[in-house]
This record gives sequence, structure tokens and C-alpha cells, in this order.
Amino acid sequence: MATEKWNDPVKVGFEGADLRTVNGPFDALKCLADLWPSARGLHYIKARSTCRAALDGRKSVEEARAEFLAAAEEAKLKLH
Repeated sequence: MATEKWNDPVKVGFEGADLRTVNGPFDALKCLADLWPSARGLHYIKARSTCRAALDGRKSVEEARAEFLAAAEEAKLKLH
């Protein structure tokens, strides 16, 4: 469900955009689709899948957060 939130929001610095606060898997999917750099590896794919699963109730929102963080590190994005 789109209203699911993480216990601890993630602030991500995207190139050419302001610092973005990501509050949960729905926000994360929007970032992965619209703001992500072209460096898209295995963690990017896992983050997309896990965020979708969290919205469907098949995974926890915190699992989605962990995968999103791994994807951000893989893409060398600045985390705050």
C-alpha cells in the first residue's frame, strides 16, 4: 500500500536535483524510475522488486529500505 513509511526516512542527493527525502517504498519506486542515474546494477533491480513487494505486503518496508540504500550506494549517490 502506498502509505507505508519507513521508520527512518532516507535523504538522497541526485545529480541535477535538490536533496530528496524518501519516506517509504512508494517514494523509492518513484526515485528509481524518474531520478536514478544510468548506473543500474543488481542492487537497483533488487530495490525495485523489493519495494514493489513491500507495497503488496510480500516484504517488509524495512527490507525495501535496506535494498534502496544498497542501490543508492551502488549508484554512488550521496546519502544524508
